[in-house]
Amino acid sequence: MSLHSTIAAVTERIVERSRDSRSQYLDRIRAAAENGPRRSTLSCGNLAHGFAACGITDKQRLAGDVVPNLGIITAYNDMLSAHQPYERFPELIRDAAREVGAVAQVAAGVPAMCDGVTQGQAGMELSLFSRDVIAMSTAIGLSHQMFDAAVFLGICDKIVPGLMIGALSFGHLPAVFVPAGPMPTGMSNDEKAKTRQLYAEGKIGRAELLEAESKSYHSPGTCTFYGTANSNQMLMEIMGLHLPGASFVHPNTPLRDALTREATKRALALTALGNAYTPVGEMIDERAIVNGVVGLHATGGSTNHTLHLVAIAATAGIRLTWDDISDLSDAVPLIARIYPNGMADVNHFQAAGGMGYLIGELLEAGLLHRDVRTVNGTGLDAYTSEARLTEEGGVAWVPATRESGDPKVLSTAADPFQKNGGLTVLDGNLGRAVIKVSAVAPERRVVEAPARVFASQEALQAAFKAGELTSDFIAVLPFQGPRACGMPELHKLTPALGVLQDRGIKVALVTDGRMSGASGKVPAAIHVTPEAVDGGPIARIRDGDLLRVDAPAGRLEVLVDAAEFAARTPATADLSAHQHGVGRDLFAAFRAFAGPADQGAHVFGNHGFAA
Repeated sequence: MSLHSTIAAVTERIVERSRDSRSQYLDRIRAAAENGPRRSTLSCGNLAHGFAACGITDKQRLAGDVVPNLGIITAYNDMLSAHQPYERFPELIRDAAREVGAVAQVAAGVPAMCDGVTQGQAGMELSLFSRDVIAMSTAIGLSHQMFDAAVFLGICDKIVPGLMIGALSFGHLPAVFVPAGPMPTGMSNDEKAKTRQLYAEGKIGRAELLEAESKSYHSPGTCTFYGTANSNQMLMEIMGLHLPGASFVHPNTPLRDALTREATKRALALTALGNAYTPVGEMIDERAIVNGVVGLHATGGSTNHTLHLVAIAATAGIRLTWDDISDLSDAVPLIARIYPNGMADVNHFQAAGGMGYLIGELLEAGLLHRDVRTVNGTGLDAYTSEARLTEEGGVAWVPATRESGDPKVLSTAADPFQKNGGLTVLDGNLGRAVIKVSAVAPERRVVEAPARVFASQEALQAAFKAGELTSDFIAVLPFQGPRACGMPELHKLTPALGVLQDRGIKVALVTDGRMSGASGKVPAAIHVTPEAVDGGPIARIRDGDLLRVDAPAGRLEVLVDAAEFAARTPATADLSAHQHGVGRDLFAAFRAFAGPADQGAHVFGNHGFAA
């Protein structure tokens, strides 16, 4: 089928808007490709330092400057269940590189924080900025110019976006992203959510809650709900940075190991020393970015990617806007239901057909750019397949099913779960915001109610426990933006607001902070920009003001006399408690220089390009 007219039109306007900045970026990476990276450009002392710890064979290969050297950027740590399997990967990668006469070295370890651990804690205020630290750490690792390509080991929330920004800043190098896979299914996500609500109501204790959480998060591998981590994996595959079918294979299995070895060989095949040179900065173009946004809408993915995809695109000189994301949402149907958008987890998604089915369905409907470059060396048609283990322990690809294995999990573009995507951009006299509607019941997507302004999550929880929240209201949490306190996720609000909604009270949330990547059934206008600390309209809201959150119409409004509202002095907040402790004092410069949410909320300015 020919490309959908909206997909084509949005892509073309991104190309036009980005023409100068993209041209500057490509000129830069092409100049870098001409200047290296080759060991011959290093002095003998430089090179000796670079391979001092290698074995004799690897030293000889690197000294000769005729074989590729693969850099490994790893986010391994054994506290994150998703990243614990990466402990074994460097040796697998080195062995696979040696099999084809090449060398691989760990170039850098980057920090990897778990939002599941820091959720509701002070450390969450470092979470968003960790993305930019990861990008800078990646750049430090690759700055040695010892490498002809790189593989990136990362899964979770800010880690993959940070690795992507870092990889694109070295866009002259080929890049392959190597996943580790999800943990097996434990307690169902629906049962876990119900247990959390029972705890919020005081009907069970901490011991029962911990038992339920431990049954949900129980082994190595990515958490199984469809939050930012699994949205990352979908994005890397639909944008062509994973091997086909690699995203959701369980860790520590023969097929996962075989895919890791194959990813190594593909990365080495893409270097400038061969005939298939594929620098990541050329590969990730406007079409690949649009494909990523389409995948996000079709699966009801994480709201965090309205920040991350904008920042990733900017690194490559591509100017993606929230308007682009919103217009694509109008054209892309929701065809996957994975918790919190449904009862299934990513293992059920994989069993129902997974990425091969999803990409095939979107291609057939004309919703994806087919003729993009990928690490597989082909267009997206190769990604309508699934990986299988061969008798010899290698990988073979077979066509993915064209029939959903479970229509409750994966539908069709012709008969979707809803006709538009899972994310919507809101505009109005309160600024701009994002709302995830794929898990919100249609009758709850418009809320008009008085405002209740809270200084913190804890203040709202205290009001809930005191029985003060008995009528319709819209909770407003200002001063949660990137420049105020690092834009933490406000996931602690979910159980209380969910309980109130289940009691028949109309509730919604308006904040310049973030919600979890698994934003759920309560309508939440998040990422409000301008943020309160910059005097945005959200800072003028007072208790009792009538607010309207209207997802179908894309509106976010305060229904107060315009002159009166404009005359109000914006509220201020004492943010001193957010400036110290758990390392927050080290991030003062990040808070000072963070950009607005609709420009990615990063600290890198415009990456050297005009706004």
